[in-house]
Amino acid sequence: MVKPNQNDKNKFLYPRSRYYGQVKPETLVFNANLQEFSQKVSYITGLQTNGKLESDEAYEQIKILWKQLKRSKKELLIDNQPPAAS
Repeated sequence: MVKPNQNDKNKFLYPRSRYYGQVKPETLVFNANLQEFSQKVSYITGLQTNGKLESDEAYEQIKILWKQLKRSKKELLIDNQPPAAS
């Protein structure tokens, strides 16, 4: 049997999508934070759906993650305006 390497496991457990927005350090960092948020929410909802986590606890965990994401956006000084069309 072929033994998967650690890199394959990480790609499966923590998939990353390509970034298509305006390339600036702060937007790249926020994109990474957003993908991490999405992955964690996916895990939490999976646990809740399978009965391993109560709905209220799942809600509270997602609420905390959301506040962290909002704080990171504010700290990175990313505005709410969409980029200008080229």
